[in-house]
Amino acid sequence: QLQLVESGGGLVQPGGSLRLSCVASGLSLRNYGIAWHRQAPGKEREGLACISGSGIKTSYADSVKGRFTISRDDAKNTAYLQMNNLKSDDTAVYYCAADQSGWCNGMDFWGKGTLVTVSS
Repeated sequence: QLQLVESGGGLVQPGGSLRLSCVASGLSLRNYGIAWHRQAPGKEREGLACISGSGIKTSYADSVKGRFTISRDDAKNTAYLQMNNLKSDDTAVYYCAADQSGWCNGMDFWGKGTLVTVSS
């Protein structure tokens, strides 16, 4: 079945940028909705962004709107999260997920996450 692997996390300074990748295998990511979520220590998992199966429609949480951009490249079976102007509060484990509905609902498949640490 569909497997997702995140990468690109690491340590960045406040105000810096980072691009996360989510590589799918086992099945084509084409037509799946894709979401990025994150979970900080002691906090609930937070949905950040969604991109439709077509790649045309996107949606963002207020906490990241204007700073983060979700995208996809179906030819590479990969989704991305470009993160700019990072803040300390962005520190979390970031997860990608795929949804067969073509949008972001309950999410059917999840990656294991990649850690992003924003600190001086």
